[in-house]
Amino acid sequence: MAVGISQVEIIKPRTDKREYRRIVLPNSLEVLLISDPETDKAAASMNVSVGYYCDPEGLEGLAHFLEHMLFYASEKYPVEDSYSKYIAEHGGSTNAFTSSEETNFFFDINADCLEEALDRYAQFFIRPLMSADATLREIKAVDSENQKNLLSDAWRMNQLQKHLSSQDHPYHKFSTGNWHTLEVKPKENGVDTRLALLKFYEDNYSANLMHLVVYGKESLDNIQKLVEEKFQDIPNIERSHFHFHGQPCSSEHLQILVKAVPIKQGHTLRIIWPITPSIRNYKEGPCRYLGHLIGHEGEGSLFYILKKLGWAMSLQAGEGEWSLEFSFFSVVIELTDAGHEHMEDIVGLLFKYIFLLQKSGVSKWIFDELVAICETGFHYRDKSAPIRYVMSIASNMQIYPPEDWLVGSSMPSKFAPSTIQKILDELTPSNVRIFWESKKFEGSTDTIEPWYSTNYSVEKVTASTIQQWVEKAPSEVLNLPKPNIFIPSDFGLKEVQEKVKFPFMLRGSSFSRLWYKSDSMFSTPKAYTRIDFNCPQANHSPEAAVLTNIFTKLLMDYLNEYAYDAQVAGLYYVIQQTDTGFQVIMVGYNHKMRILLETIIGKIKDFEVKQDRFSVIKEAVTKQYQNYKFQQPYKQALDYCSLILEEQTWPWKEELEVLPHLEAEHLAMFSPRLLAKTFLEFYVAGNIAPSEAKSFVQHIEDSLFNGPNSICKPLFPSQHLAKRIVKLERGLKYYYPTEVLNLTDENSALVHYIQVHQDDIKLNVKLQLFALIAKQPAFHQLRSVEQLGYITALTQRNDSGVRGLQFIIQSTAKDPAHLDARVDAFLEMFGSKLYEMSDEEYKGNVNALIDMKLEKHKNLREESAFFWGEISDGTLKFDRKELEVAALRELKKEELIEFFDNYVKVGASQRKTLSVLVFGGLHSSEYKSAVQDVAPQTYQITDICSFRRSRPLYGSFKGGLGQMKL
Repeated sequence: MAVGISQVEIIKPRTDKREYRRIVLPNSLEVLLISDPETDKAAASMNVSVGYYCDPEGLEGLAHFLEHMLFYASEKYPVEDSYSKYIAEHGGSTNAFTSSEETNFFFDINADCLEEALDRYAQFFIRPLMSADATLREIKAVDSENQKNLLSDAWRMNQLQKHLSSQDHPYHKFSTGNWHTLEVKPKENGVDTRLALLKFYEDNYSANLMHLVVYGKESLDNIQKLVEEKFQDIPNIERSHFHFHGQPCSSEHLQILVKAVPIKQGHTLRIIWPITPSIRNYKEGPCRYLGHLIGHEGEGSLFYILKKLGWAMSLQAGEGEWSLEFSFFSVVIELTDAGHEHMEDIVGLLFKYIFLLQKSGVSKWIFDELVAICETGFHYRDKSAPIRYVMSIASNMQIYPPEDWLVGSSMPSKFAPSTIQKILDELTPSNVRIFWESKKFEGSTDTIEPWYSTNYSVEKVTASTIQQWVEKAPSEVLNLPKPNIFIPSDFGLKEVQEKVKFPFMLRGSSFSRLWYKSDSMFSTPKAYTRIDFNCPQANHSPEAAVLTNIFTKLLMDYLNEYAYDAQVAGLYYVIQQTDTGFQVIMVGYNHKMRILLETIIGKIKDFEVKQDRFSVIKEAVTKQYQNYKFQQPYKQALDYCSLILEEQTWPWKEELEVLPHLEAEHLAMFSPRLLAKTFLEFYVAGNIAPSEAKSFVQHIEDSLFNGPNSICKPLFPSQHLAKRIVKLERGLKYYYPTEVLNLTDENSALVHYIQVHQDDIKLNVKLQLFALIAKQPAFHQLRSVEQLGYITALTQRNDSGVRGLQFIIQSTAKDPAHLDARVDAFLEMFGSKLYEMSDEEYKGNVNALIDMKLEKHKNLREESAFFWGEISDGTLKFDRKELEVAALRELKKEELIEFFDNYVKVGASQRKTLSVLVFGGLHSSEYKSAVQDVAPQTYQITDICSFRRSRPLYGSFKGGLGQMKL
């Protein structure tokens, strides 16, 4: 049989120069080929239309477990983990996910290495090997993955919604799997999990249920040849497509109010309705239209009213989990403490808004406005990483006809009021499920969800009860939104006088510096503006740090009803705290950016503290601090590591301690002091002329520094701020043992940090090359072989230009001191492999790293983040990539080995290590011994702040030279 080439025209963005071709192989595998001659990365994604809905009874998590197992080995490549090793050594990454009706496997790699990567990858679907030994080991990885989710409210509440549905519908299932479902229970029932796994694979993984996307720099014809050759042997057993008919919710699961106890502080209200899936009418966008209105945050919206009443902190609305057969529309409201006391009023106001929509009919101008926003978004969308692009398209191929594979349902075009009205008519009191989460329900629930042990209770709530809530709800005026003034209409590109590769300082004064970079790469009507306010008062005490945080959140809060429209129209902004003050970032269409910028600066200049909003924000910030202790233990370990290394950072406990005592009058006194002395660092890039950038800065200086009522004065030279990092001592092993903040969390964690040097091109590339070569072997040994934990990684670390390596492991299997010893054992074992590395293998790794460094930025946001990193650290090496590539080309294998021997090898004279050991609930006795037993050549940190004060610091690049180097 010949390969079928489709003549259908695939809709693509106007600005997209890539070529696309749909083909069908003789085994019925449907493929999309993408040729991008400019790409530095190749990528592929295979979407298999088999998910956890297909799990056999009594083997929960089997589809997800199979996803894990396919990475191990194949008949053609029997060496365990050789696929992942090949990808990692050639600059790539690999991953997969399992959802209800699909499993998706994807990778990217340096563009020259696509052919061999595809050959290894294709074997997943041709002849994988799943040895008995690997099967048992990987069940532990799945169990560890599940362990990390047990205390996550997102996972818990999602499963609770599934639990309260028909048991005979697959929506009800538990998807992840664990040791009990994949090992203990099958054994009890006389089932061999490995044989069940092989049978599941053979019965379901058929070429006619697969969709493949391959993205490369070669021509379409050459990519097609590759695909035909590598994927033609995937068996096609003509497996019929899976269909799961029926609805997950019968009448007993509707008109219910579920009270559930979360792990974290806070109150959340989820109002959910089963609806007709909008995928059936995706060109008409019914849920996009309704989500846009119910979720709107502008004046007169539901959220605007709830916020004005002091009841809600956030609101999202739209279609949730869906399939071709069923779907849910949900409104999720994060409540304040006051809002928690007014749940009935809030549900009443929501239904009032829905009744308003029903009464006012479907509005043509609102739909047209949405269409304009969606069309602009599609046609000017940024190029994304090929790995993400192929993954999303492969998922789309399962659902949409070929012409819509790229666009999916992101661009509604057909105005059909009856379709929207039909969904609106399903959002009724008689069809609703209300999930209400709060710690306040502790002790008053009567049931436990079996998979995550969530406490909950269910009560009936009839349509007439909800009608009473509507009638007694506050008589606030709800309105439809006004026309959006931020929709861009000018997409013209500014003429670039000369193409520059790097930013340069366009303007400087005692008030500010402006770094400017025109768009010479992306030809898009977008801009990026960043303003860094360096304020000496911002972080001088825990109180100041908390007040600066509340100040930025209040600014965002005040801007919301006006600037929400900007976000809807594709102009994004954020105001957030930094280590040295706060920053304003704007990115998106440049046409209306000036209007937004002037509004933001106006709010900063005229800042006043509104008591009611201060109270709401303070409550939100307090909950954030309280919930810190429920973070994943590995994140706690990383934070302790930062706290130990970074001067002038405050422990969260101190910030939490001062919070209750801070009132609106404290912020009213603090904010003028915060802004009284400041220096502004600007970065402006993209479709903005130099004269416009200068005019931006002049306007801001005039507003803040030069006007009759100016609020800011420039900094003295002595007041410029710099972030400095603790210098660890050579030949000494520091360790900081501590218990997990939430003792019910059984997970322990380790961060094993090796500090190497301060930014230096030659040492940078040695460190990067070592990290590239060691990354996959570390993962394979510590996770796949030893099964220490699902979260296992070797990464580089960069603290304000001070560079090093870190191993991160989270585990219930072993305590952190054991994990630490295993990292040392790995390094000893890996050292011998490094010494034996052939010249050819060494060259291959160097070339892979060079290819990674030469990878071009894909969009303005990515480019700006890179250049801002240089400005922020004060290193200003805008040509860093070129310098590092030149250094790599000169680097000899002996120099890499010498680097390992001096800095990384256990016991090396120059080795500087810090191990942060966070002991989980299962390892409290091991914690006691770790604190008591201090080994020779080790130093136990008992008090972080005393330790920090006692150590020398690295100099900052923003020191005397940094300020001068213009």
